[in-house]
Amino acid sequence: MPFDDEPPLRAELFSADQMEQHGVRLASAHRVRSGRVPDQLLSRLSANEGVLLATSRRLTSAVAASDQITPAGEWLLDNFHLLEEQIRTARGHLPKGYSRELPALTEGASAGLPRVYDIALETIAHGDGRVDPDGLSRFVAAYQTVTPLRLGELWAIPIMLRLALIENLRRVAMRIAADRKDLDLAVAWARKLTEIAHRDPKNLILMIADMARSDPPMTTPFVSELARRLQGHGPALAMPLTWIEQQLAESGLSIEQLVRSGNQQQAADQVSISNSIGSLRNLATMDWRAFVEAMSVVDQTLRSDPGAAYAGMDFASRDRYRHIVEEVAKTSGLSEEAVASRAIELARAGAARRGGNDRRAHVGFYLVDRGLPDLERASGARLRPAAALRRAASSSPLRNGIPLPRTSRNHRCFR
Repeated sequence: MPFDDEPPLRAELFSADQMEQHGVRLASAHRVRSGRVPDQLLSRLSANEGVLLATSRRLTSAVAASDQITPAGEWLLDNFHLLEEQIRTARGHLPKGYSRELPALTEGASAGLPRVYDIALETIAHGDGRVDPDGLSRFVAAYQTVTPLRLGELWAIPIMLRLALIENLRRVAMRIAADRKDLDLAVAWARKLTEIAHRDPKNLILMIADMARSDPPMTTPFVSELARRLQGHGPALAMPLTWIEQQLAESGLSIEQLVRSGNQQQAADQVSISNSIGSLRNLATMDWRAFVEAMSVVDQTLRSDPGAAYAGMDFASRDRYRHIVEEVAKTSGLSEEAVASRAIELARAGAARRGGNDRRAHVGFYLVDRGLPDLERASGARLRPAAALRRAASSSPLRNGIPLPRTSRNHRCFR
């Protein structure tokens, strides 16, 4: 997959308050397409891996040759084993076709990609690679005041953040690799110029002419490295630097300006890489089950269960209930929040008819017990053949009014 000259994910740094405001703006701007789209994330992950591997090899060769590498390059090399592990984890958590199940955007830089991936990119960009749990929670909560996310999207946030961080590291790595190419060219010319200045000074002007004819790139790494190696080594080697100054002056630049901007870019790249690597480490320590429940509008709706049982269940049981809401929503055309609301309405009607202690007053009766057909009718759901066979072959998972936990059938990797 070819990459354009994509800059690192580095936008204006936002506080948690600003991330909250940005969540509202982003949700208002997002437009979701109907139907499935091609799965692009796996191929992009492989392409990112290829760039990171190539950059690592180039930096390793530079170190073996005793050449200086940037602080960002050092970070990348020192933590490359972690990146390989994170790429393997990402690939294992991203089964083929998984992203096709997620709502995708119709326009913008992330057109055709899952909107939750764009949410992850925005999180990384406005944190310069750092994932702040509080800022993330407020960002997602604010987004959902405009457009609620599906449960599957909430569960996808950890893997999308991992992919976005790998993407950011690839972008910085591409810049490191491009800079390394220009720097190596500067090293080669500096060696030639230094050698001719000492061995045959009268022919130095011819060597400078050769360099001029080669049209070297007047980039920050080339100019900075050439200046670093030639400055202070006598008047003869000041001649090629004078030619460089003249070339830069045509664009209103100077060697000093490029050296200064180069130092600033190196510092910024080092921060982006160190933050991104730190965030990759921290993703595994975050409580994503608590995050999903706190963010889920389905969970918030089901907690109004008139039987008051849902909130007191263990996580596995609550997750089973939410999964049934997902399945019904997929075949009904309603949102997950609307399906959960229909289940609550049915439970309230059951409580009104039979009293609060009756099983029909518990929302679980309409999700995992004999009331499920009532919910499907109320939601306009079409029962899939496989689900109909399972229902015919199995009995209710309720025992004494208490739901028994079941393993979720949706094979989520993040629960």
